[in-house]
Amino acid sequence: MQILITGGAGFIGSHTYVVLKEHGYTPIIVDNFSNSSKKVIKNLEIITKEPVIFEEGDVNHPETYDQLFKKYDIRGIIHFAASKAVGESVENPLKYYRNNVASTVLLLEKMAEYGLSNLVFSSSCTVYGQPETLPATEESPVQPATSPYGNSKQICEEIIRDTVAASSALKAIALRYFNPIGAHESALIGELPIGPPANLIPFLTQSVAGLRGPLQVWGTDYPTPDGTAIRDYIHVVDLAGAHVKALAHLIDGKSTKNYDFFNIGTGQGSSVMEVITAFEKATGKKVPYEIRDRRAGDITAVYASTDKSNQVLGWKTQFSLEKALQDAWKWQEAINQ
Repeated sequence: MQILITGGAGFIGSHTYVVLKEHGYTPIIVDNFSNSSKKVIKNLEIITKEPVIFEEGDVNHPETYDQLFKKYDIRGIIHFAASKAVGESVENPLKYYRNNVASTVLLLEKMAEYGLSNLVFSSSCTVYGQPETLPATEESPVQPATSPYGNSKQICEEIIRDTVAASSALKAIALRYFNPIGAHESALIGELPIGPPANLIPFLTQSVAGLRGPLQVWGTDYPTPDGTAIRDYIHVVDLAGAHVKALAHLIDGKSTKNYDFFNIGTGQGSSVMEVITAFEKATGKKVPYEIRDRRAGDITAVYASTDKSNQVLGWKTQFSLEKALQDAWKWQEAINQ
C-alpha cells in the first residue's frame, strides 16, 4: 500500500518512513531538501535494507502533486512538509503562511482532484498556548497563537476541518505533537537543524559536543518546582508510531468521524533542569549551561493528556526520556565523526 510522505526526509518524516516500512507499507517520500539532507535517503536504505522511493519536489507547486498522483497509487498521505522555527516565523511570517498554509490548501485541492481520501496532518501543541489546566486535553481551548508558526498550524487545522465537512470523501486526522526528541537507535537518522538549533535537545547535544557555547537556560523564576519551564518530551520513534496508528485508523475505516485530532506526547512534563540532569545520568556527560532571563513568549508549562490517543488509536509510548536522550547523544556523536 503506497503512502505519500511530504517532507519525508526531515526529522519526523524520516523516522515515520522507517516505521511505515516495518508495518508493511510502501512509503514514498517527496522533499525539496530545503531543510534536510539527501544523505537521509542513503541512510534510510541502510536501515531498511531496501531502495527508497523518493521524488524531489516542492509541495507549493501543483505539478509536484500531478506527477506523484499520476505515477503512484497513493492510498494515504502524511503531510509533514512545513517550515517550523518559531523565531524565524516572527521575522518572516509570509514564508510560513506560504510554506505551511498555502501548501496545505494546494494538497487538499489536489487530493480532491485525484479522489484521494486519507490524510494525517502534522500539527502542534502550540495550538493550546498556556493551558488553563494541565495536562492539556483535546478539550482544552485553542488559544490565540503567539507566533506565525503556531498560527499557521491553527489555520491549517481549521482549513482541513472545513474541507472535510464539505466533502464526504475526505477523511483526516491532525496530530498535535508535543516535543519530539531522540533519534533512531542506529544513529543513522536524527534531528539535523540547519544553523543554530531552535529546540532544546539539539542545542544541548551540540553544547556538550563543544560545537556551541553553554546551553542557554531561559529563566529560572517560573512557578515550577525548580523554576525552569516544563515541556512534554517524546521519543521521535514513538511519535512516528502514532502516525502509523492514525493512518491505519483512517484506511481501515475505524474512525467514527471524518475529521479528528489527537495529542501525541508522553503525558508527563519535564523541566529544563530535569532534562539536563537526565541527560547527564543517561550519558555520563556534563552539560555546560548558563542562566539567562526569560524569553518573551515562552510559556510556563505544557504537557499532554494522552488518554484519547491511547484509547481511540490504540497507541502508547514505549521509550523513556533517558532512552530518548541517549539516542540523541548517539546521533550527535555519529554526525561529529
